[in-house]
Amino acid sequence: MVLINDNSTTLSIGDAMPHFSLPATDGTTVDSKGLLSDVLVIVFTCNHCPYAQAYEDRLIDLNNDVEDDGVQFVLINSNDAVAYPDDSFEEMKKLSERKEFPFPYCFDETQEVAKAYGALCTPHCFVFDRDRKLQYKGRIDDSWKDPSAVKERNLLDAIEALTHGKLPIRNEVNAIGCSIKWRR
Repeated sequence: MVLINDNSTTLSIGDAMPHFSLPATDGTTVDSKGLLSDVLVIVFTCNHCPYAQAYEDRLIDLNNDVEDDGVQFVLINSNDAVAYPDDSFEEMKKLSERKEFPFPYCFDETQEVAKAYGALCTPHCFVFDRDRKLQYKGRIDDSWKDPSAVKERNLLDAIEALTHGKLPIRNEVNAIGCSIKWRR
């Protein structure tokens, strides 16, 4: 496990969202041009990373808390599934079903989407406004191990600012998690 505590330089705040069309665990294809929510949260994640696992329930709860505010979540797994079979599309389907994900969980087999966004680790969040301009990138919160110890809810703060017509006060906070497992 390689710990990343950094942020992407590929996309800057205000940059347009890179387009993607990816298969999701529910049998659909998610095309970013068809995502019409006021706020779009893209989270690069995976099945096997302990950081990603620690945030699964928090992401579900957060989605459920804000979905009526015009917010949509899309989770994307870009890890090399050959080297990390727990991150295969079949295993993603099992996780999505077991956890009853209320959002699409997509597979970026070519890793082109992760590269376009500059995703570094799992989880790594990118939040776009209605015009699909990047308004936040980074971590979910400041305590991956213990939800009761969270003091900074960076992702929620960014979402709430955008749903109230404001820009996030902190629009970049280092993402923390396991490195994306790149194909060789």
